[in-house]
Amino acid sequence: MRLVWHADVVFRIAFHAPEIPPNTGSAIRLAANTGAELHLVEPLGFSLDERSVRRAGLDYHELADLHVHADYPGLVAATAPARILAFTTNAERLYTDVAYVPGDVLLFGSESVGLPAEVAAAATDRVRLPMVAGSRSLNLANAAAVAVYEAWRQQSFTTAGRPARPA
Repeated sequence: MRLVWHADVVFRIAFHAPEIPPNTGSAIRLAANTGAELHLVEPLGFSLDERSVRRAGLDYHELADLHVHADYPGLVAATAPARILAFTTNAERLYTDVAYVPGDVLLFGSESVGLPAEVAAAATDRVRLPMVAGSRSLNLANAAAVAVYEAWRQQSFTTAGRPARPA
């Protein structure tokens, strides 16, 4: 299940225990269209077999660089020595305060519970997306898209199909 559009990995998206197939489908499409790698950390709330993938509308899976890991240590081993930036609602630092570098892993938790505390604590850094008071969280795929495009913007959209605009 791997066909890479872009030769250079600028950054990586990681979902820890994703539960909802359409969110992962959106992330697969996001990865395919931005040249990012997508890493999924088990357990998954769905199957990635061909029939299930098509039923869930994950039709970009052949265009994305997708990796599945049995656990968080497997993700760390596969992406080392990259920084792992845990996106969590209880972080103090904003995602826009990060100077993203090639290879960074943008890590997001599951839809129902977010990142386990021990996983967030083990990450290189913890960051958050701002929201109005009283909000619980953003949709997983939407949160990933916001972060991915900020990281990519900071790298002048280096893997885009057309030249980046001058700053």
